[in-house]
Amino acid sequence: MKTIDDFLTLIQDELGLAIAAHELGLDLDEVAGWDSLHLLSLCTLLERETGTSLSLPDVLEARSLERIYTLAVSR
Repeated sequence: MKTIDDFLTLIQDELGLAIAAHELGLDLDEVAGWDSLHLLSLCTLLERETGTSLSLPDVLEARSLERIYTLAVSR
């Protein structure tokens, strides 16, 4: 996963969520179909894809998918 488009594809393909690029900045509460199980699954996927661990406190503070992406690629 190298780009935000790769991240979006990961969400669509692996989590099965029909999210458009313009929705990545939405508050997680506004993302259709989003729940806490998606968050745990996404963290696992991102750690597998990037080969690094995510800080759970930082992920829990993130309010958008865009912010979670930033956390994943900034390591």
